Amino acid sequence: MNIDRALMLGAGMALVLAGCTPVDRGFGDSSRTNLAVQVVDPDPVHAGTASVSGEKMGDAVERYRTGEVKQPVGIKTTTGLTGASGGGQ
Repeated sequence: MNIDRALMLGAGMALVLAGCTPVDRGFGDSSRTNLAVQVVDPDPVHAGTASVSGEKMGDAVERYRTGEVKQPVGIKTTTGLTGASGGGQ
């Protein structure tokens, strides 16, 4: 009988102590968690500010108005490999 009483007392104390655990304040905050997962770098470090020249911007607007827009230089982002689908035949 003594072992049963000790076992019950131990189980009761475990339940009481389990109620004293700290509650996570962010529990259930799925919106912030999902946003944090989708952000690439939440605190980016930039080398400096972007240089903006009013003269260059004005020239670009004028070229746009006259139809003499400079064509952008193409940038290759792949090594020439192409993907193909088998079609499942």
